[in-house]
Amino acid sequence: MSESDPVDFEIARKKMVDCQIRPNDVTDKAVIDAFATIPREAFVPKAKQSVAYSELELPTVEGRAFWLSRDLSKLLQAMALKSSDLALVIGAGEGYTAALMNALVDTVIALEVDEDVSEASGELLSSLGYDRVAFVSGKLEDGYAAEGPYDAILVNGLVEYVPDAWLKQLKPGGRLGVVVGTPDAAHARIYTATEQAVSFRNAFECVPPALPEIKRERDFVF
Repeated sequence: MSESDPVDFEIARKKMVDCQIRPNDVTDKAVIDAFATIPREAFVPKAKQSVAYSELELPTVEGRAFWLSRDLSKLLQAMALKSSDLALVIGAGEGYTAALMNALVDTVIALEVDEDVSEASGELLSSLGYDRVAFVSGKLEDGYAAEGPYDAILVNGLVEYVPDAWLKQLKPGGRLGVVVGTPDAAHARIYTATEQAVSFRNAFECVPPALPEIKRERDFVF
């Protein structure tokens, strides 16, 4: 197929699921169905739509990029989401991850730093029929307490640490799915809250695109 030939996005979406998601131990039917139905190509600039389903960390809006589908699907599965959950997506960017969450849980709050990005992404999701997602703007490290506490919080990118505010916004039994580390090595973690404390387990290794807002301060060295 030449670059000028149109892409059959339904076929490309099926190949993504069959080649990138199913072979990586993702068996949750709801997660698979979400990736199989949501039009990933709608969330990238038109010039990049032909490679929307490639195994690439494709830039979307400033400071944000698609994860590899295998990693994002594994994290969503590990979070054990329920349809009744109230969820928060931190660093929601162009809205693709929020759309996936919309297919899995009752209500999604999607947090972004930039008000213009938040407004544009909210309008895109609304135009595509994802009407249980509310985009809001604010500092990522603060989470979004106004709509919490949450049953599930997904952090849409690699972070170097987990701010206390995110953990405090979990309901008892709530889960935080996040990848913690550096571009050299990182683990997907599932934090689970109880009435008394929060604990975590490492689920698998991966290094998705970083959220540049959540970095540790570096000591100055002469």
